[in-house]
Amino acid sequence: MAHDDDTPRPGWLGPWLKGFPALQPPLPLADVAQRGWQLHGDELAFPLAVVRRQALAHNIAWMQDFAARHGVQLAPHGKTTMSPQLFRRQLEAGAWGLTFANVHQLRLGLAAGARRALIANGIVGAADLAELLALRRRHPGVELAFFVDSQAQLDLAAAHWPALGAGQARLDVLLELGTSRCGLREHGPALALARALKAHPALRLRGIGFYEGLQVQGESTPDRALMQHWQHRIETLLADIEAEGLLDADALPLWLSGGGSALFDLVAPVLAPRPGQHPRLGLLRSGCYICHDHEHYGRYMQAMDERLGTPLSAPSLQPALEVWTQVLSTPEPGLALLNAGRRDVSFDQGWPVPVWHAHGGRRHAAPAGWRVTGLNDQHAYLRWDPAAGTGPAVGDRVALGPSHPCTTFDKWAWMAIVDEDDRVVDALTTQFS
Repeated sequence: MAHDDDTPRPGWLGPWLKGFPALQPPLPLADVAQRGWQLHGDELAFPLAVVRRQALAHNIAWMQDFAARHGVQLAPHGKTTMSPQLFRRQLEAGAWGLTFANVHQLRLGLAAGARRALIANGIVGAADLAELLALRRRHPGVELAFFVDSQAQLDLAAAHWPALGAGQARLDVLLELGTSRCGLREHGPALALARALKAHPALRLRGIGFYEGLQVQGESTPDRALMQHWQHRIETLLADIEAEGLLDADALPLWLSGGGSALFDLVAPVLAPRPGQHPRLGLLRSGCYICHDHEHYGRYMQAMDERLGTPLSAPSLQPALEVWTQVLSTPEPGLALLNAGRRDVSFDQGWPVPVWHAHGGRRHAAPAGWRVTGLNDQHAYLRWDPAAGTGPAVGDRVALGPSHPCTTFDKWAWMAIVDEDDRVVDALTTQFS
């Protein structure tokens, strides 16, 4: 079938994608490195989302090593990137499986090679339950579980089950404990739900899941107290579940899963196996580690580095994601308008941070006084004190470091992977829709 240059093609990059050079012909993803593109050249279109190859590889290896050293498994949250290429890299590095927020995301993860997965969310619709059953049939041997937090959810699953023709099949679930979002708030209802699952026709108890992220403060004393509270709550519930024999023998080891992107050094000990208890598989769902960030998680990582005793000469996670922009206008002293905005870079956890200034084919660290003070749909307001120094010129390139990578990834269908010399050496695609 013939294609024109503006027709999207699976597995290809082309001018239908934001940031792709409009006058360049489409090309297979695998051929990107052969084009010799460079962030300081004239071929690429800006704004452009960029992932630094060295930091990306470092983060994947570092986090996998962290999980192994702390006796837990890594089930990174796929919603962060929704990138098949990155899913495969995480799995090849040793991740136990992947985590997702819904069945649509799960489908993409299984297609990328995952054979174990969590849906860290509730499922209540007949269509989603039917798709879960279909995916399990399509991928024999796959291990799946999702979250439940109410009798109403169990009742809906039981009501849908006969029409789905599932027979004696059952889907695994984790009891979700919570405080700020979904999840059971109290011990009594959680234990009652575990009892109800023992005889449920559609669902089987496999373990416990929780999310601590909305309570994290980024300060060691309250964060340690927070995780001590979670540990007591979980161990008390597990002791009662085990005492009443509510876990099927073939559902062991039980799965215990926590969030962890902002606090994984304190979450991991809560998940790790303990002597004298039922076999346990601790599943850390951290997702943002893969590209980290320049502000939001960067602040949490400083506190974690202090607790871990990480020396400054041996950094833990490194920011890997940048959005490169060009200066459109310098309409008044101390102000430059960049050609990227809310459509291109995250702003839900703070404004992006200027990290690089490129002029004349050379890249330098952005001056400390530069800051982004606001975003429109397609503009960023870069400000500085004109009495303290000069700003960029029209046409210069300014690289912004996002605060919170998740909501930058979903703004790009592809991202360039670059080396330390700013050469494009690879690319990745995302599948958010």
